Amino acid sequence: MSRRIAYCTPSLYIAGGVERVLVTKANYFADVLGYEIYIILTDGKGKAPYYPLSPKVKVIHLDINFEELWHLSFLRKIPVYLKKQRVFKRKLTEVLMEIKPDITVSLLRREINFITSIKDGSKKVGEIHINRDNYRNFTDKEDNLFKRIFAYFWDKQLLGKLKHLDAFVCLTEDDKAKWMELDNVRVIPNPLPFYPEKCSDGREKRVISVGRYAYEKGFDRLARIWALVAKDFPDWSLHVYGSGDAEELKEDVNRLQIADSFFIHGPTSDIANVYCSSSLYLLTSRFEGFGMVLAEAMACGLPVVSFDCPYGPRNIITHGEDGFLIQDGDIEAYASQVARLLECSGQRLTMGSKARSNIGRLKIEYISRRWEELFDEILSE
Repeated sequence: MSRRIAYCTPSLYIAGGVERVLVTKANYFADVLGYEIYIILTDGKGKAPYYPLSPKVKVIHLDINFEELWHLSFLRKIPVYLKKQRVFKRKLTEVLMEIKPDITVSLLRREINFITSIKDGSKKVGEIHINRDNYRNFTDKEDNLFKRIFAYFWDKQLLGKLKHLDAFVCLTEDDKAKWMELDNVRVIPNPLPFYPEKCSDGREKRVISVGRYAYEKGFDRLARIWALVAKDFPDWSLHVYGSGDAEELKEDVNRLQIADSFFIHGPTSDIANVYCSSSLYLLTSRFEGFGMVLAEAMACGLPVVSFDCPYGPRNIITHGEDGFLIQDGDIEAYASQVARLLECSGQRLTMGSKARSNIGRLKIEYISRRWEELFDEILSE
């Protein structure tokens, strides 16, 4: 059954996980299911999508340019933001009234503040790609009293908006349990962006990690782990791929004297081939919404080692079968497990094969069915 779906997100030109997942779903919905798909953007006009987008997917640029706020002082940001938000609401309303989608999906950015008030006739769905505890980085453990008060009222306001959605989709059952105030929460994990025919043979003396160069990805922890491992495995190398500012990581690598085996790269559009030319994947994040990079690596036949951080890895890895979950923050235990896997090629091959088999459950054809079922459910109400 044909559907008209509109997605609201800031931009597509960034090499990010949310962008990859959105493009994967949009392409499949348009090319395979025959849906009429629109992606409505506020930023990045004139910049091509980082991930290949089907020509059947229609992109609408509202050209609000919220990125301008990045360069303004706090006091200057307030009036500029309020003005841009008013323009955003007006332009998005005009677009939705014109295209008349069956369903409008917010990726929980600025439109979540008003999306349910737009009376275009579409059902409204929100989808979140990070766990609740780390959404917008607000926490009840914040030391600053003003920030704690602001976080409290911001959270109450957000919940009020989410309650009016026809469905609110998170990635894991663990995170669903955190949204106990809501009765409209569904769980649908992210789909694999690829499942290549060729996969790793587990024999290359090369380890990989992927992610933005940001504190939450824990690459500082990865450097400390590799410093413990590398001295006993001088013929192995670790390669990190990501976007963002890697200067702090480079400083860590130089300080730990591992620059001869720890290599830092920018993002690549052919990450599947990089996975397939590696033999082990390491994830050292402090938290994840899901941990899509784990699933991608497993699809390419790699065993994985991850800290058991909130919330994704434990929903992806079967401990001892296709990878290992290490107590969060235990650097020594993590390094010991990596060393054992580097030492034993047979275990790497067996676990890599099992990883590829197990993660097939996240192929887009299976995940898309869950979205179809959700769309059918809310449209029949």
